Amino acid sequence: MADPINNPATDGDDTEIVEEGNRSILLDLISQLTKGSDLHRVTLPTFVLEPRSMLERITDFMSHPEIIVQANHLEDPVARFVAVTRYFLSGWHIKPKGVKKPYNPILGEHFRSKWTFADGTEAFYVAEQVSHHPPISAYYYASPENNISILGDLLPKSKFQGNSAATLMQGEINVSFTNRPGEEYFITMPNVYARGILFGTMLMELGDVAAVKCPKLDLVCSLDFKVKGYFTGTYNGIAGKIKRISTGEVLYEISGKWSDELYITEKGDKQIYFDAKTAKIHPKIIAPEDQQEANESRRLWSKLTAALRVNNQTLATEEKCKVEDAQRARSKAREEKGIPHIPRFFEPQGDGFTIKLKNISSDPQVAKKQISDFIFTTPALSP
Repeated sequence: MADPINNPATDGDDTEIVEEGNRSILLDLISQLTKGSDLHRVTLPTFVLEPRSMLERITDFMSHPEIIVQANHLEDPVARFVAVTRYFLSGWHIKPKGVKKPYNPILGEHFRSKWTFADGTEAFYVAEQVSHHPPISAYYYASPENNISILGDLLPKSKFQGNSAATLMQGEINVSFTNRPGEEYFITMPNVYARGILFGTMLMELGDVAAVKCPKLDLVCSLDFKVKGYFTGTYNGIAGKIKRISTGEVLYEISGKWSDELYITEKGDKQIYFDAKTAKIHPKIIAPEDQQEANESRRLWSKLTAALRVNNQTLATEEKCKVEDAQRARSKAREEKGIPHIPRFFEPQGDGFTIKLKNISSDPQVAKKQISDFIFTTPALSP
């Protein structure tokens, strides 16, 4: 089923005027914190929530698949690197209006979707909350017919910083083209800031440095997501350079706004790199909620989402607590029995997680069936 709901605006305002009642709730919450406090264990009021799980939010980076598909068709390695960097930058403009935070996934929650492209090829995605303390989301995107594999993990850490809150987006994305052995792109994320919590207008900004790096191609791109100063600068600005790792030679410069137009400059020649205003989001296909498993994101949070859509904050809080309380009870029961949580789709590898599916065929059609079956087949119930 095509995705008819939970489509965030792509041209929404980054600012939000907080009603006095809601501001009072925030002030009461914040009064209990000290600067630098970890916000992950703090129950946030429901009016700050975006009506979808973080596991689904990650799919925003798969919204313009033509960029990554075309990248693999480029024989020039520098051009491929430029295209992969463009792919990474293409997902940030998709956002809800105002300052909203996706649901924190509960342990064992998962989200699944797929995409069908104009040429009949497909892509598949699965994300799972593999750890709760610390919170870790692992995800996998694959389009075997296009030789694309993306594996990542996200470890968000939220901190209170006075009049703002920061979400430090730790983790790494690994992009690879399966027909190009050893060519792996390692990507890190910028951090997310919510400003104006105590006073002023609330707004969301991306800040700090992200990077795209491919050791085999000897290329790296450092991307500075700029936050606006009190008196200077602009919102949503970005500046980056694509360089040779070995020599430091600058090949391209990137500028503009991640929410609007991005530019790339080579030897003084400035061209449009990505235009968020004209880019079309490719719809993902998701099973109807009544066909989803109980711990699948949209079904799991369906009552909370419904309450948020009619702005019933009291009911939203109740429904959110029901899901979280049930998760706490399950975790306590496991701990009392000494039973560890074992993720369904992912397993630890090094400092991160990898997909459990092994021995994926080099034949695209066979690999397509392997991956689709692995993601979408419901496991048999234990006797």
